[in-house]
Amino acid sequence: MTPEHSPGLPLAVTMGDACGIGPEIIASLWRREVPRDAVVVGDVAVLRRAVAAIGGGLAVAELQGLDELDRVPPRCLPVWQPAGLPAGLVDAPLGRVDARAGAAAARCIEAAVAEIQAGRARALVTAPIHKEALHAAGSPYPGHTEMLQALAGGVPVRMMLANEELRTVLVTIHCSLRDAITRVTREAVLETLHITGAALRRMGLQAPRIAVAGLNPHAGEGGLFGDEEIRHIAPAIADARAAGWEASGPYAPDTVFMRARRGEFDVVVAMTHDHGLIPVKYLGVEQGVNVTLGLPFVRTSPDHGTAFDIAGRGIADPASLGAALAMARRLTP
Repeated sequence: MTPEHSPGLPLAVTMGDACGIGPEIIASLWRREVPRDAVVVGDVAVLRRAVAAIGGGLAVAELQGLDELDRVPPRCLPVWQPAGLPAGLVDAPLGRVDARAGAAAARCIEAAVAEIQAGRARALVTAPIHKEALHAAGSPYPGHTEMLQALAGGVPVRMMLANEELRTVLVTIHCSLRDAITRVTREAVLETLHITGAALRRMGLQAPRIAVAGLNPHAGEGGLFGDEEIRHIAPAIADARAAGWEASGPYAPDTVFMRARRGEFDVVVAMTHDHGLIPVKYLGVEQGVNVTLGLPFVRTSPDHGTAFDIAGRGIADPASLGAALAMARRLTP
């Protein structure tokens, strides 16, 4: 068990999709670590079901506001249920896409962000949501990142996935591969490099070494396998270097991650979602953390999904959620 943490301004932890493993990993983490600096934003009945699924060992304390955290007894899971959650959410079947779960997940995110913006929470940690459920609920956003970007006023953001061995940042995120290729422009790559460098500086790296992966095999091989590197990626790297960033590349995507893992670079900027995330996830999802760069507040999350196939069985591993809370603590005062 890790030491308890001082309450202060709490971390806001959203429960994720009620039909997935989000509530269970939250309950498991609290039973294991008893964090005293975080409040769950979610449905009380759903969290009680999750506690039962893992075999008990916790009581659920229903809060009227995040400022009540310091009055929560030991061995309790503190839950603040925001207004506007769908009625009967606990009746939504586990392991299936349900519009009620999508609507509840979105509402919890909106409420948690509002608490941060009002100065009542210091950071956001999000349990996994299901994109189909979000869509079924009528949400216009394909995922967490885009929703948070809108709630923050449309600021440019990027996704970083990190563990103890590797960091990777994405130029394009949730779109088809065909669309992603057209979105790899000089401007988009340069913006990513600026966001990445600034974020790593805030994390304590004064001169982050940024490796830029190519889009095409062998980084285009001088234009033989595509010219995006020549027309867009290399010029953006030159622009970033002129602005003072230690950026280099473009490197062959199939080798640059190994070089970064060996310590040659602090971060790899990848052009597409799977280019960047497969290497990190292959190293193990247990310690992987998703960090949204560019937001005016800290947001972290586990690097896995809702795992509908095991929802309700009480066997989901909370390690990545624990790593996300630890990362949020490191990135906030």
